[in-house]
Amino acid sequence: MVIAATVPHYHAKVTTDAPPRERIDRGEGTGLGRPWNVIVLNDDHNTFQGVAFALSSVLPSVSYDRGMAFANRIHNVGLAVVWSGHKEQAEMYWQELRRYGLTMAPLEAG
Repeated sequence: MVIAATVPHYHAKVTTDAPPRERIDRGEGTGLGRPWNVIVLNDDHNTFQGVAFALSSVLPSVSYDRGMAFANRIHNVGLAVVWSGHKEQAEMYWQELRRYGLTMAPLEAG
């Protein structure tokens, strides 16, 4: 709804319209702008401590305690997105976590 009023002295037009919203590029064209998800799957051979150690050793923002929280989520839900970001970095983290013996889902674009 637009309400317009003209102020005689200043000849200004006042409206209640919101300014147009800027379109957010979600990177759906090339895939370069979308975040890539590193997903660890539940398995029968890794311990909670082993998962927490691997995550805290590979991912810079994950402490051992945060790794344990991820391990609990992986165990209870079956998987957890442990990192999301640029494709090249996601590939590097994915490979390093796999070297630690974690069961990894294929990388996926978010």
